[in-house]
Amino acid sequence: MNYSQNQMKMEKLKVLIPTDFSVQAEYAFILVNRLQVKLPMEIHFLHVLNFPDTVTLDSFGTISTCGEIDAGYVTVQRDLAMDKLNALKSVYGKEISSHLVVGKTIDAIVAFAEKESFDLIAMGTKGAWGLKERLSGTETQYVARKTTVPVLSLMCDRSDLEIDHLLFVHDFSDTAHQELDLMKKLQSAFNATLHLLQIVKNEELIADTERSMEDFAARHELNNVEKHILKDKDVESGVIHFNQMNTMDIIFIGTYQKKGVFHSSATEKLINHLFKPIISFQLN
Repeated sequence: MNYSQNQMKMEKLKVLIPTDFSVQAEYAFILVNRLQVKLPMEIHFLHVLNFPDTVTLDSFGTISTCGEIDAGYVTVQRDLAMDKLNALKSVYGKEISSHLVVGKTIDAIVAFAEKESFDLIAMGTKGAWGLKERLSGTETQYVARKTTVPVLSLMCDRSDLEIDHLLFVHDFSDTAHQELDLMKKLQSAFNATLHLLQIVKNEELIADTERSMEDFAARHELNNVEKHILKDKDVESGVIHFNQMNTMDIIFIGTYQKKGVFHSSATEKLINHLFKPIISFQLN
């Protein structure tokens, strides 16, 4: 094992778990704890008091408002949240860290994760379908859209997850270099097989796609790789159908940072619909 591999193995991942003290946040911790068996992590919980910008909370816990919202009410909410955050240590262990901030939930999570240089955000989600998805989506979906930090999302308890097969869904004809350190660390830690998958709409593209996948794997120094090409109507359908035919444990998929309430990429649809752990990350 060379120096870079040793370094990759020993570095702790800094992981942020946003929590509203629901079972979904507990699911996120359970999976992170499962990964921590072979991949050392530094785990932080974050709770956001969802108030307008006119309410601030300084590093000493002091509340300030402009008068529109009663400071006494905010103080009560702060104290309740702090009690719940402190209680997490008795449940999950004294090694975890906890943080409380004030702001709009999604923006506050994104700002905190990027300011504090986290390697991963882990979020449970209830998912979203139909009208709910079109109108409001999920917090996890919007965090994944806005942040430059990779986001691990899941819908249920994955404490029994065996991590043997990782799936990376991508358009391998894109020649841009992608940052895949997290995927490589996870693959190395669990000695997992990495499956490359591209969804195509036309069988005539298969030969070119095979060459692109070979080139991508060589340029990014990917090892223990299996390559798959599936013809389907779109990326979401292809990933769902591939997972019905193959047992994948965690799915990696990239997304481009988009603006606008009604934007819904394949990555966001999978976060809302697929009952598999997904790690989404921003593409270059």
